[in-house]
Order: sequence, then C-alpha cells, then structure tokens
Amino acid sequence: MTVRPFIPWPDKRLRTPAEDVTEITDAVRDIWADMVDAMIAMPGHGVGLAAPQIGVMLRLAVVDAAPDRSRRILLANPEILSSDSEIVKGTEASPNLPGVSAEIARPKAVTVRFLNEHGIIDRRDFAGLEARSVQHQIDHLAGRMFFDNLGRVKRDMLLRKARKAT
Repeated sequence: MTVRPFIPWPDKRLRTPAEDVTEITDAVRDIWADMVDAMIAMPGHGVGLAAPQIGVMLRLAVVDAAPDRSRRILLANPEILSSDSEIVKGTEASPNLPGVSAEIARPKAVTVRFLNEHGIIDRRDFAGLEARSVQHQIDHLAGRMFFDNLGRVKRDMLLRKARKAT
C-alpha cells in the first residue's frame, strides 16, 4: 500500500490543468492504485481523488462513493457530456485544504465519457454522491478547487478560515 502525500494548498499544481492520458499503461495503473490507497486513507472517508491532488499532473481520477468501497471507478480524461437540470447542494472538502468545507451546488446527475482501466472509451451516468464526486474530480483536473464554485465573499471567508486552521 502506497499512500502518496496530498500536496498542500496553495501549491501551483492545484491550479494547473492536468495533461491528457494517451494510453492506459502499467504506469497509469500503478498511479491509479496509489490514488485508491490515498483515497481510502483520506480523513473522513474520501469518495474520490484526482491525480493532481497527489502531485501527478495527468487527467486521472478515482471515485468510490459506496459505503463498502464496492463501486470503484477509474477514469482517464473524464469529460461531462450532459448534466441534469436539477441542482442540489452538498458538502465538499479537499485533503489539500484540510479543516474547511462548503456547501456547493452541482447538477444532481451527469453523463461522463472517459477512458476506462482497459483503455476503452466508456460512457456512464452518475447520480447522487457519485455525480458530485466525479464533478469535483473533473474540477481538480482542470485546475479548479471546490471553493471556486462559491461566491467571492464565501470563498474569501473559507480561505481565511483555512489559513487560521494551519
């Protein structure tokens, strides 16, 4: 089990868009395995992780929102094809900015295209917590943090609180 450390905010890699994955190799599979280990070790039982969060600048993500960790999904180059018109709020946080969280509004469901662990282009519908996690990871892959979805005043308050927590 390899638990890579989470890079701390405000490391510039968290603001840098990740590079596309051209093919699924053993090296990519090893990164996914490290990501799963890091996600499982995350305080508060993380339900997803994007590669830039551990300093790997590739468009890789893992999601497993099942309580028993039975629905692990490995994604390369994920992109949202469509979103539900129903918007729901949910609490989001990041191990890169410990000690803070925020209520974030996101579509309740999304359809995502991605390269799966077999190197095949896949398309899947996600709903509920899985949809929230997938959207959160795609934001990370684009160099965005969850608090970028807040208004300026709430975002500034959250970042001030985070600075005090460290």
